Amino acid sequence: MTISQTPAAFVTNQDLDPIRLRRAFGVFPSGVVAVAASVEGRLVGLAASSFTSVSIDPPLVSFSIANTSKTWPDLRRADHLGVTVLAAHHGVICRQLAGPVEHRFDDIAASVSPDGAVTIDDGLARFDTSIYREVEAGDHTIILLRLHGVDHPADQAGELGPLVFHRSAFGRLSAD
Repeated sequence: MTISQTPAAFVTNQDLDPIRLRRAFGVFPSGVVAVAASVEGRLVGLAASSFTSVSIDPPLVSFSIANTSKTWPDLRRADHLGVTVLAAHHGVICRQLAGPVEHRFDDIAASVSPDGAVTIDDGLARFDTSIYREVEAGDHTIILLRLHGVDHPADQAGELGPLVFHRSAFGRLSAD
């Protein structure tokens, strides 16, 4: 390993411009999930690109939500939340879940569990969850979810890739 003796290409403790920071964060690709539930008889949901697995024991996953979200205050009242890993062909659904609230589930094939978790029928993986903990983190809140059920259709595993969010655009993985 060679260590350069020249000054670093960046300076620590700099004023971190939000636009520059967002661009730097954007070089890291992430998958996209739908988080949804039936709340007082209506489907409520959103798309999140910050989903990650957290723990096997207990089984936990997480996503982050902006503190300014108008959807989260309604969604967090649900007993159970459905989380669907979106496939590469779900770009339209993802945009729809970020659009007008009253049209987020128009023409989307979704299922509602007895506990109110809503999942997209042809998702790559579907999880039945409940809120385990919320952690304030700057301008976002990290939502830790406890898993109660998982559906990962084996027949789709090799055929479909995930929807990927990279540099503020949707894409797909390609095998080399």
